[in-house]
Amino acid sequence: MLRTVNRVVLALAGLVLLCTGGAVLAAGAGLDVPSWWPWSGPDDVLLSEAQRTRWRDEGWWWPVVIAVLAVLVVLALWWLLAQLRRARLSEVLVDSGDGEGALLRGRALEGVMAAEAESLEGVSAARVRLAGRRRTAPEARILLRMEPHAAPAETLTRLVDEAVGHARESAGLADLPAEARLRASKHGAQRVT
Repeated sequence: MLRTVNRVVLALAGLVLLCTGGAVLAAGAGLDVPSWWPWSGPDDVLLSEAQRTRWRDEGWWWPVVIAVLAVLVVLALWWLLAQLRRARLSEVLVDSGDGEGALLRGRALEGVMAAEAESLEGVSAARVRLAGRRRTAPEARILLRMEPHAAPAETLTRLVDEAVGHARESAGLADLPAEARLRASKHGAQRVT
């Protein structure tokens, strides 16, 4: 979802800046602009003296300006923190049975799951990424490159039973939701003599 929000916000901001910049350049170059456009020539200013001082004496003006700027700062900080948050799970909390728990590296579990998925018949390559939070159940995102002769239904059944099931059991997780994406392996042309 964050990727979609980023793309939409950046696209809208870029469109607004492009349109505004283009219209200001057109007005500054002396080209014809619509009659409603606030700047009609190279000698116009962005804000006149009257426009800049119009609301200064009103009691509500400065609180509204400060509130709008505060909301923009909070939204910008939220966006920045969302960018810095890791998409990949670095550690998984494993119940060791003694009440303490242990930490399992996320990349280690990803590597084992990928190796077991690659050992399945008809799978040429596998990538696994764990997402989520350390204290809650992680989610596995699995990408499988399938050979042309592979049976997808059988491969998925074995993936859930073997690779995902073994990872869930070995980490002591109650649940390990997984999303698998299957892609066909691309084979180059071979010369037959």
